[in-house]
Amino acid sequence: MEDFSAAETNQLLQAASDFASYPGVLNEAAVKEFLDRFPLPIIINALQTKVAVPGLENALVTCLERIFRTKYGSSLIPQSMPFLQVGLQADSEAVRCLACKIVSFLLENLNDISVNPSQLIVAYDIYPLLLRCLVNGDERLATASMDAVKNFAFSPEGIATIFPAESSEATDLRHMAAKCSSLGRVRILSLIVKLFSVSRAVAEKISNSNLLGLIEGEARKTDDTLATLNVLELLFEMAESDHAAEYMPKTSLLQILGGIISNASSDSILRSRAMMISGRMLCRENIFMFIDETSVLAILSAILGRLRSPETIDDSECESAIEAIGQIGSSTSGAEFLLLRSHEAVRFLGDAAFDRQRGGKQLAALDALGNIVGANRSENSILLKGEAEEILQRLIYEIASKSPKLTPSGLFLSVLQQDTEMRLAGYRLISGLVARPWCLMEVCSRQEIISKVTDAYMETSKIAMEARFNCCFSIHKALAATNPKNDSALAGISEKLQEAVKLGPFLAKKNRDAQPTITTDQRF
Repeated sequence: MEDFSAAETNQLLQAASDFASYPGVLNEAAVKEFLDRFPLPIIINALQTKVAVPGLENALVTCLERIFRTKYGSSLIPQSMPFLQVGLQADSEAVRCLACKIVSFLLENLNDISVNPSQLIVAYDIYPLLLRCLVNGDERLATASMDAVKNFAFSPEGIATIFPAESSEATDLRHMAAKCSSLGRVRILSLIVKLFSVSRAVAEKISNSNLLGLIEGEARKTDDTLATLNVLELLFEMAESDHAAEYMPKTSLLQILGGIISNASSDSILRSRAMMISGRMLCRENIFMFIDETSVLAILSAILGRLRSPETIDDSECESAIEAIGQIGSSTSGAEFLLLRSHEAVRFLGDAAFDRQRGGKQLAALDALGNIVGANRSENSILLKGEAEEILQRLIYEIASKSPKLTPSGLFLSVLQQDTEMRLAGYRLISGLVARPWCLMEVCSRQEIISKVTDAYMETSKIAMEARFNCCFSIHKALAATNPKNDSALAGISEKLQEAVKLGPFLAKKNRDAQPTITTDQRF
């Protein structure tokens, strides 16, 4: 190896291997000590020298990654930019992957206020090299380059570079997607999705650049189930972004999703995924600022169309449809819209939620109905507008009157008498519903319900104990607001609830250990 004897090469290999395999997190002092023995230029020179020394490249790559990951190592990156430039063009994918990670370390960890890392990336023309790694590398390299570009996009320089007023073919994402392989195109779409979540400014740039049109085009190609599923996974990720409600409705994506849902000949997994994505897109509180009610009704019509076809819908798709409706109803505006404009959807949930013959569908419906009544919403957002509340109350009483239980309290108790998963969903549903005085009185009218939610030994798992306690707390809080002291029966219930709340969700668990029935001296 150039400038190295065999003994020196072996010494570096051994030291780098030991450093790379050191367990735990390396502190700054350990990094400085290592670099005092083997200065960074020597390590980089050894890595760039093409000599077949078994294990050397892997050891040096891992060693450098651990060095640059630290704050001290990151402070050395600005003076190593030429290596970064060369590393991104290396023949070795391991070296290119390292270089991509170093870009991320530079952007994430550099604390020197006199150096702007994004300006360094621009000055050394790093961005085009990252894109080349994205479309031409293996999966590990593509992921590392994508992370680096996403980190770059957090800066003004990054936004200006990724979305320039006049872009060249080498960095224009639309042009690259048209020219590269199908795998490269999927990676570019994935990059767009990741960039979409960075900030509103980046999401706006993506929308204005019509980059979402690339995803629309792929989503329309429904002749390949696997390819369509890949695009739907990207849309699922995009729909989770805070900016989804504002920019996704500006495209035809919602109409495309509705078409997939309505297509009885498509694969059920595609319909299920399209339903879930639609639910995530439409669950935002501010969604009706960016989309008209007709578009939402079209999606709900497509979902209900599938639910009305029991002979062609399987259990998994049915549960996805129920969950999608519940997602839409998780926001106050969505819940009100469902109750006022799509009563059929809510009635389907209500009927399924208390039908013990439906199994997984019942569980999904209980969770979805819990969303609509506000189980996940903040305290001041649980209740809906007057007419929507009236419809909800009337719906619950109608379902109860047509069932063997006759009353809402009977329905609630029947759920709490089922298995753990159903009880969890029941606790959650009741927690949201008791904010309504009519439901509070229904719950308090059945001593069996109060006994179950106050029974500290009722549940054994952590999540179930917490759900039972939250339900108990919600009932207690709602009852306390009604001044129950004026009613002796309610006063007794309130006292029982208060004692259970004081215990907390886990305190009773401490007393479950077996106790000896005889003392040591009684054994003889």
